Amino acid sequence: MKKIIMTLTLLLAVIAVNAQSKVYLIKEISPDALVKAYNALGVKAKGRVAVKISTGEGSNPNYLKPTLIKKLVDDVDGVIVENRTAYPGDRMETKDHWEVIHQHGFDSLFAVDLMDEYDEIRIPVKDHTHLKYDIVGGHLANYDFMVCLNHFKGHPMGGYGGALKNLSIGCASRNGKAYIHSAGKITTPDNLWTKENVGDQDGFLESMAASAQAVVNYFQKRDGIIYISVMNNMSIDCDCVAHPQPVKLKDYGILASTDPVALDQACVDIINQQKVTAENDPTDMLKRIDKQHGTHTIDWAQKIGLGSEKYKLIEIK
Repeated sequence: MKKIIMTLTLLLAVIAVNAQSKVYLIKEISPDALVKAYNALGVKAKGRVAVKISTGEGSNPNYLKPTLIKKLVDDVDGVIVENRTAYPGDRMETKDHWEVIHQHGFDSLFAVDLMDEYDEIRIPVKDHTHLKYDIVGGHLANYDFMVCLNHFKGHPMGGYGGALKNLSIGCASRNGKAYIHSAGKITTPDNLWTKENVGDQDGFLESMAASAQAVVNYFQKRDGIIYISVMNNMSIDCDCVAHPQPVKLKDYGILASTDPVALDQACVDIINQQKVTAENDPTDMLKRIDKQHGTHTIDWAQKIGLGSEKYKLIEIK
């Protein structure tokens, strides 16, 4: 009986690894295109819906604009959710972050929830390689369903930023961000940015994958979660950088999936497939991803069972 169970477990693991996830692509970036991408997934947002975005640093121009996402947020009757940062800047302190939210126009169009404004909670992680738990904004408990709405771009530490980063660092409280960045060494931002605490790059990337899985599992046990990534204004720097490097890539489109691993892999593959022209140059982005070993996050996420790197790209009109 034990042999049968072991064989069945191995078979299921093989099937999971070889499974192809569907990733939908629309080569248009508009409010209507966002809704089309959402509808293509065939998953209806229900209950209390959180729309997780990055509000961006105050002087960063590349964040997803409220006017772009309004139709989708209205369609799912969602609340924009965010958390404070673990680094000094426009969004580390509650008052400053609310000023950025107002400056960027989010609170004039949507209900907005700074989830770690008052408290935080710990949720279980499946992968205990580095983390014992995930620390997220306390208001996460107020939601039944999440639309993980990502701006795909580069990132100084992660190499790139997409669905996995938005789920992990994005949903983590300020203390949770320190816990992930330090690969489980510390749980507050005090003395975070030292080589001793952030010197394990692969540990950081693996911690991102583990904490992303924690958030996914949390919502899958409720009403569900979906992922949409917008490939526009793609600097090699994240929206968390006050003064990002100039954008050298043309806007590409919107991708959506029920698998965050497949979605990030598809976005990275698209960057890899870009040809260098005078108006479109992926060179710096690819160097940034390679330098930070960014695709290791995707590899680790697949390894721990969060999703599949194999996907079928389906273009919609």
